[in-house]
Amino acid sequence: MEFEAYAARDGLALGELVRRGEVSASDLLETAIARAEAVNPRINAVVYRFYDAARTAAASFKPAAEPFAGVPLLLKDILGDCAGVPTRYGSGFIPAVPAPADSYLVARLKRAGFIPFAKTNAPEFGLPPFTEPRLYGPARNPWDLARTPGGSSGGSAAAVAAGVVPLAHANDGGGSIRIPAACCGLVGLKPTRGRTSLGPLIGDIMNGLVVEHVVSRSVRDTAAALDAVAGYAAGDPYAAPPPPRPFLAALADTPRRLRIAFSTRLPYGGALDAEIAAATTATATLCADLGHTVEEADVDFGAAAIGPAFLAVYAAGLAATIDAVARLVGRGPRAEDVEAMTWNFYQLGRAVTGSQYLTAVGALQQAGRAFAAFFERRDVWLTPSLGAAPLPVGLIDFDDPKASLADPRIAAFAHYNPLYNLSGLPAVSLPLQVSPAGLPIGMLFGARHGEEALLLQLAGALEAARPWSGRRPALAL
Repeated sequence: MEFEAYAARDGLALGELVRRGEVSASDLLETAIARAEAVNPRINAVVYRFYDAARTAAASFKPAAEPFAGVPLLLKDILGDCAGVPTRYGSGFIPAVPAPADSYLVARLKRAGFIPFAKTNAPEFGLPPFTEPRLYGPARNPWDLARTPGGSSGGSAAAVAAGVVPLAHANDGGGSIRIPAACCGLVGLKPTRGRTSLGPLIGDIMNGLVVEHVVSRSVRDTAAALDAVAGYAAGDPYAAPPPPRPFLAALADTPRRLRIAFSTRLPYGGALDAEIAAATTATATLCADLGHTVEEADVDFGAAAIGPAFLAVYAAGLAATIDAVARLVGRGPRAEDVEAMTWNFYQLGRAVTGSQYLTAVGALQQAGRAFAAFFERRDVWLTPSLGAAPLPVGLIDFDDPKASLADPRIAAFAHYNPLYNLSGLPAVSLPLQVSPAGLPIGMLFGARHGEEALLLQLAGALEAARPWSGRRPALAL
C-alpha cells in the first residue's frame, strides 16, 4: 500500500479496507514497517522490533468483524506485555526476557484486529514527562526534532505523529498519555480509573494512579479503541461504571449543552505562557460558539501539599518495582545500573515508611475528593494540556548526580495532568491549537468519574468544528 494512502486514513478506515478485501493485513504491515525504518533514525521512536512474528500473524489473518482488522500496532516499552517480546521499562537493569503471555489489554487489542510489530521508546521506569532513557537514547518530536515528544509515552506519540501507525499503545500515571499527545498534536484520552485492566500480573499501580489506553490521530479511533480494551476483569481492584452503549456509538450524538469552566492559571503560581493562555481562551470561545455555557473558574486543591504526597507514592512505587526486578535478576540494584534520577528517587522510595505511604495516599485521596467536588456544578474543566511548549531535548540531565523528579521544570510542564490520576477522573488532550512557531498546543478537557462518553462527544464536535486531520508535521508528509 502506498504510504500516502495509508497515512491519510485512521485506524478504523484501514480496518475497513482489510475487511472489504481491498488491502491485506500484510500490505498494511509492510507499509508500517517501511515507514518505521525510514523515519526512526530521526525520531528514535521504535526500540525493539519483532517484525517476523508480526509478518506471520499478518499472513494468517482472516478478517471478520474486527474494527481494526489487520491494523499495525506499536506497544510501549512499559506494561503492554506481548507474548515472546521483552518489556524493559526503558531500563538496562531489566533484562531482555520475553514475556510469557499477553497482558489482558494486549490480548483485547489483538482481538480487535490489531497486529503488534514493535515496542516504543519510554523514559526509564516512566518517571519524567520526557523520553530520553540512557538505554535507548532520546526520542524526538516529529514537529521539531530538537524538542521532546513528551513522556512517558513519547515513543508511541512520536511514531503516530510521524505516520508509522494511526494509533499506538500508551499508559498514564501522571499525564503520560496526555502530555505526549499534546506535544505531538494527537488525541490522548486518559480513561477513568478501572476502565482498563492491568491484569493478569498487576492489580493496580500506586493505588490506582496508572491507567492504559492509546494515543491516536482521530477521536473515533480513540473511542473505538476504548470499546476494545475497556471492561472489568475478575480480580481487578477497581471497576469503572459500564457505559450504557459503546463509546464509538456515542459519537453519533451531539453533546448536550455543557457547563464548561476554563482556567489559564498555573497550579503552583506564576504566569502561564502568553501563547498558551491565548490558545486556551480561544478554545473557550470555540466552546461557547458551539452553544455551551462557559465561565472562568479555578480549582482549589491544596497544591502545596499534593506535590510531596504524589512524589512519596511515586517513589515508593518505583522502589517496589526495582526491588521486584532485583528478585528476578538475583541481585540488588547498584547506582550504575540505572540513571541518577532513578537512583535518587529509588533511595527516596526505600526510605518511605508504611505509615508515610498511607498518609500520602490519604492526602491524594482528599485532594481527589476536592477535585471531584468541583464537577458538581460543572460538566467539563478546560485547561492547557501543558504548562509550556514542548521543551528542548536534553534540557534536564537525568544522569546528573543531583537529578530529581521534584525538579520544578517537570512540575511546571506537567501542569494539571496529575490531578486526574490522583482523582481517577477521565481527561482528554485535543490538538486544537497551533503556536505561531507551528508547534501543537494541546487543550485538556476533564469530566466526572465514568464520563468518557461525554468527553468523546465534545471532542468529536470540536474535531468537526476545528479539524486537525490535515495538520501534520513535515516529517510525516
